[in-house]
Amino acid sequence: VQLQASGGGLVQTGGSASLSCTASVSGRAFSRLSVGWFRQAPGKDREFVAGLRWGGSNVYYPYHEDSVKGRFTVSRDNAKNTVYLQMTNLKPEDTAIYYCATRSKYFCPGGADYEGPQGVGYWGQGTQVTVSS
Repeated sequence: VQLQASGGGLVQTGGSASLSCTASVSGRAFSRLSVGWFRQAPGKDREFVAGLRWGGSNVYYPYHEDSVKGRFTVSRDNAKNTVYLQMTNLKPEDTAIYYCATRSKYFCPGGADYEGPQGVGYWGQGTQVTVSS
């Protein structure tokens, strides 16, 4: 599976940005993949941002205090083989390279069986989001 991410760029604090990630598989195959978004800031580990299970009924975000939940929304369009990350109320600490990721139907980033980025099978090439203060 090849993942091609796009979007991002330079955004002001409080602004919004949208990321897209298209998979090089058939629409039917893509619909059977759980997908997710991660990010990595300079000098930091790659961290989980959002996950969306293959059926679209389960969505996951980090639970920690500074979570993106409430500001970021993950969604998918199986007809376009694409997963999206809509980001609002952006903060300077959201500055990072954002990666889309997948592995299989049952491995969902943030889900019950998720154990960390090391479990991801396929990564997109990453797209930079910079939030200016």
